[in-house]
Amino acid sequence: MEKLIQQLINGLHVGSIYALIALGYTMVYGIIKLINFAHGDILMIGAFLAYFMLSSGLPIWAVIVISAILCALIGMAIEKFAYKPLRNAPRISALITAIAVSLFIQNLFMILFKPDPKPFPKTVSLGSLSLGGIRLDGITILTIVVSVALMIALEIFINKTMIGKSMKATSQDSKAASLMGININRTISVTFAVGSMLAAIGGILFSMAYPLIDPYMGTMPGLKAFVAAVLGGIGVIPGAMIGGFIMGIAESLTKAYISSQLSDAVVFGILIVVLLVKPAGLLGKNTKEKV
Repeated sequence: MEKLIQQLINGLHVGSIYALIALGYTMVYGIIKLINFAHGDILMIGAFLAYFMLSSGLPIWAVIVISAILCALIGMAIEKFAYKPLRNAPRISALITAIAVSLFIQNLFMILFKPDPKPFPKTVSLGSLSLGGIRLDGITILTIVVSVALMIALEIFINKTMIGKSMKATSQDSKAASLMGININRTISVTFAVGSMLAAIGGILFSMAYPLIDPYMGTMPGLKAFVAAVLGGIGVIPGAMIGGFIMGIAESLTKAYISSQLSDAVVFGILIVVLLVKPAGLLGKNTKEKV
């Protein structure tokens, strides 16, 4: 029983990071119906920015704030120069562009900083708690608390602020939203900015838990977060959160009780099952689309 609880806690830890990243996927898809495969690379950029700033002696709170802001600007730039010109193009064009942007970022960072993994600086020493046979690391508690707080803040932002309501309106009907006076371009830019900020913070938390960074570090967490978004219902924000936690727990239980080598297979197996049984995801709604 203690082992099961320990693995559930470990799953919540990594699942909260997946949920943060999945929010970016689901927000962008909800607004412009684009699967932004470059989103995982924003996570990597956030981790590298944090690496350099921590190495120069900046405090962790400043590092998180600056990394989030810079990644928000990068996300907005990617949207403006790579995706905006394709807004009325077939979806496959935007999808291929997203893959191209991802590969461009990865190879650019490999040229600039070499492919060798770099040890992420130890930022905070939080110790650990032992309850019976269950161990609670400080970084685990910090990650879960920060992730849940950000998800709650995002929910408030979406439902209580004018720009958040504009995002909801745009996701439901962008043409009607435009006729009602909503600035669609600004709304889309803000969506990319918010998603990129969450990815940057997710990248820092991920690097604190697994302290090695390299130009390809965003690929696998990004793919798993995408699976989490599909599992929860892509385009549905609460679904991304639930999907992230389910993915993290499934991965942790697989490593503990089956095989660590099969954890990725189980994760992507879940994606196949979801697409076969409920393509719209746990909280998604089936919609008919004219072809």
